[in-house]
Amino acid sequence: MSIESEKDLLALRRVGRIARLALEKMRAAVRAGVTTAELDRVGAAVLAEHGARSAPRLVYGFPSEASCISVNDEVVHGIPGEREIRPGDVVKLDVTAEKDGYMADTALTVVVPPATGDKRRLEACARAAFGRAMAVARAGTPVNEIGRAVEAEVRRRGFSVVPGLHGHGIGRTIHEPPSVPNQHDPRLWQRLTEGLVITVEPIIAQRSGRCVEESDGWTVRTADGGLAAHYEHTLVVTRGRPILLTAA
Repeated sequence: MSIESEKDLLALRRVGRIARLALEKMRAAVRAGVTTAELDRVGAAVLAEHGARSAPRLVYGFPSEASCISVNDEVVHGIPGEREIRPGDVVKLDVTAEKDGYMADTALTVVVPPATGDKRRLEACARAAFGRAMAVARAGTPVNEIGRAVEAEVRRRGFSVVPGLHGHGIGRTIHEPPSVPNQHDPRLWQRLTEGLVITVEPIIAQRSGRCVEESDGWTVRTADGGLAAHYEHTLVVTRGRPILLTAA
C-alpha cells in the first residue's frame, strides 16, 4: 500500500511496534531446551495483549499462534511445535501482525550459544545486506536496485542469496505489489514511490541456496542442508532514509 494520510502512518507505526515487541520477547526467550511452540506462545501473548492478530494465520491459515520459526537448514515458514532448541542452533523468528486492518512484518536470526564463527558470520551477513539495501531504498530508485545491493553484500561475504524468496509490498494484507528482490532482476524496473510500504528481507544461505518444500506444505529448507539466515523490517519509502516501522 501507499500511505495516503496521517491515520495510515499512525496505524502502521502501531502494528509495526507490536510486531517488533513480539519478536523481541521471543528473541529473549530463545535458549537451549525451549520448544518452538513455547517461543510461539511468547509472541502470541504479546499480540493478544495489544489487541493484534497473527496475519499469516488470518490470511493464509498458517498453523501457528503468532509466528514462523525456522531452525538451521529450514529457511522460512517453519511451523512451531515440540522441537527443542539445541546449543548452536540457528533460529529464524518471523512475526507478521495485524491490527485494525493494517499489517507489518519483521524477522531476525538468533544463533544459540555456543556457536561457530561461520554461524555468526551468516547472521551478521543478513543484517549487513539489509543495511546496504537501506542506502538505495529511496523514492525514485528502481526496486531491483535493492536486490543488487543485497546480492553484492551477500556475495562479498561468501554466502548465497536464496532464489525465489524476496520482500514485498504490505499494508492491508501480507503480500502486495511490488516484489522486492534480493537479487538484481532487470524485469523488476518499477521505481519506488514516496509513501510506499514494503518489506526488505535478505534471506540467505551458507551454500547454494537452492530450496525444497517439506511435506507439511509450508516449511522451506535448503536442498543441500546448508544453514540459512533471515533479517527483515517493514518500512515506508521516502525521499531520504526509509521509515522503519518495525524498528525497536
